[in-house]
Amino acid sequence: MELTLHPIATKCFVSGRDFHEDDRVASYLVREASGEVTRRDLLESEDQPSPGFGVASGRFVSPAAGPELVERAFIYCRWVVAFKQRKAEEDPARTLKLTAENLFLTLAAPEAEPSATNTPLLQFLALLLERKKLIKLRGHTEDGQRQIYEHMPTHQFYEVPVGDLNVEFFQKIQEHLGVLVGPPKPKTETSPAAAQ
Repeated sequence: MELTLHPIATKCFVSGRDFHEDDRVASYLVREASGEVTRRDLLESEDQPSPGFGVASGRFVSPAAGPELVERAFIYCRWVVAFKQRKAEEDPARTLKLTAENLFLTLAAPEAEPSATNTPLLQFLALLLERKKLIKLRGHTEDGQRQIYEHMPTHQFYEVPVGDLNVEFFQKIQEHLGVLVGPPKPKTETSPAAAQ
């Protein structure tokens, strides 16, 4: 499954303030109440929980819409990057196809801060991309806590925390997987006549 993920915004979703060069921007991949998967970019300093509101609770308040509009959202993952101004020759309308590979490269990038929330998704993405032969396991870190993968198209190395991919692991990240593989299909009940 591929999604259209827009490039980083130029303004903070929470405060509406313009981003400046090297501002630390927290980006969230979220599923809104409407079911749409989208990206929310905000200043890391604005990423603070407040009673009943805030990113930590999955409730985003957009100042443009007024304080009465609160959007509930399921958070798939979060990453923090330094804001860089787009070059004049870049097409501002360009979009990035969100694939498992692009999401892995974003979350596993050396400049991305490790997050306990992202770790299970990152471990699953590594498994998925290894099976597709897009990354290859090259070993472990000296402390044995992280696996080292090589991204075959670019030959860059990425570290992923070691994890146990058991039934509990997949149950834990089931909702997160929906963004990559789509929602689970509803089970159809078989009638007694069909079962015979």
